[in-house]
Amino acid sequence: HLHLGLRAGGLPAAHRPDFPAQWGVVNDWADLEAPRNMVLVSVPSLLDPACAPEGFHALHAYTPATEPYEDWRGLERGGREYERRKAEAADFLLRAVERQIPDVRERIVLQRVGTPLTHERFLRKPRGAYGWRVPAGSNLPGHTTPLPGLHVCGDSTYPGIGVPAAAMGGHICANNLLSVWEHWAQLDRVPLWDFELDM
Repeated sequence: HLHLGLRAGGLPAAHRPDFPAQWGVVNDWADLEAPRNMVLVSVPSLLDPACAPEGFHALHAYTPATEPYEDWRGLERGGREYERRKAEAADFLLRAVERQIPDVRERIVLQRVGTPLTHERFLRKPRGAYGWRVPAGSNLPGHTTPLPGLHVCGDSTYPGIGVPAAAMGGHICANNLLSVWEHWAQLDRVPLWDFELDM
């Protein structure tokens, strides 16, 4: 995972068809699950300017569950080999981002690199897993439980991993607890960004 703070000068301030808030890069369509073959990129500040200070963008680039844990297992955090591999991973991700933002390296004001060991340590994800592998035709668990009144949500429930999916899971869970009308009344009390979706 590569988290960047970027100078936004000359870049769009909002999502556009030619500069989307999310995009993907696939190097070889023949093997989508190959290590470091696919990169997903998100620029949330294109949808919500509050995600970055004025004049800047926040960017997250990552490989979707294709970074082999074995390449990181046993490395000492902060050690020479660990830092070398982090720099190599960042370079790979930056090359993918450069396809959309050619001068991205010159724009960086903040850079953080996360590895499977980072996920294992801070997110308590075994082997640095980004999320569950869900076989085709299957779904993640829902939001209700056998215990009356206990509902669950997060990246391990439907619809799945990542902030947008986990947020949608929270939305679904809230709708299980409140009627749609009660939910809308609560949403009216929370200031949200103002943008239109093209459908």
